[in-house]
Amino acid sequence: MEVRNSRRWAPRGRNRWIIAAAALVTAALIRTALQPLLGNFMPDTGFLVAAILVQYYCGLAPALCVMIVGLGLADYLFVPPYRRLDIIDQADIMLLISYPFITIVMITLVERLRREQYRAELLAAVSQSRYEMLLRHDNERLLVRRATVEMRRMLHYIAQYNRSLILIRALDPANSAAPGSFVAAAATATPSGIIDDESFRVGVAYGAKHSQVHQEDLERVIERLVPGHHRLRFLSAAQGWRPVECVCDRFTTTSGEFLILRTEE
Repeated sequence: MEVRNSRRWAPRGRNRWIIAAAALVTAALIRTALQPLLGNFMPDTGFLVAAILVQYYCGLAPALCVMIVGLGLADYLFVPPYRRLDIIDQADIMLLISYPFITIVMITLVERLRREQYRAELLAAVSQSRYEMLLRHDNERLLVRRATVEMRRMLHYIAQYNRSLILIRALDPANSAAPGSFVAAAATATPSGIIDDESFRVGVAYGAKHSQVHQEDLERVIERLVPGHHRLRFLSAAQGWRPVECVCDRFTTTSGEFLILRTEE
């Protein structure tokens, strides 16, 4: 994969130039302190190391500046005759040839290394992002598949217990499909089903058995309906109001979450 931004690995701003100047001054001070010990031996080593370090941390342009300025300082301060530029001898020529050549080779290798390192980091970031996208897509696909299976189970449940349905309640009416659509679908699928034609409340659809439930119990379960078993009072011609065991099941579908209350009879 071609990564065009790999050449832009170096930081931007004036801080890199400040670091380059500090490295240049530090190299000059260290070489000056070692001058009594080294004399005219290896006058360019400190500036070579400074240029390589600046190349590694700050980029190519500051490293070239350190190399050029360091060449002048090394020739002026540490190559005899000291502090004179009007005399050019063999030592000056050797310094002018060897120091730029070695420095350019080294900073070129470091620049290539840093570009490849930055390219590898970019590719790793892209791969990580794509991997996370694939994981997210796979999770969403599994969730949709699970919700679709749950939707089919809910429709089968409604069709199976059509005659014993009391009500269907959407837990989030604003983001859920109208529960009446599922009741209507179940009634269509089950010709013998009995669905009440009364207008649906917000988020609530009534089934065939709701008209037999005591009004207080019906209002109570609508407001506080939770999955599990409930005991409601049903109207009986012979016994008046009698308690009936009911069960509430919860379904999480692609259209939202629903609670279905039915009798166990």
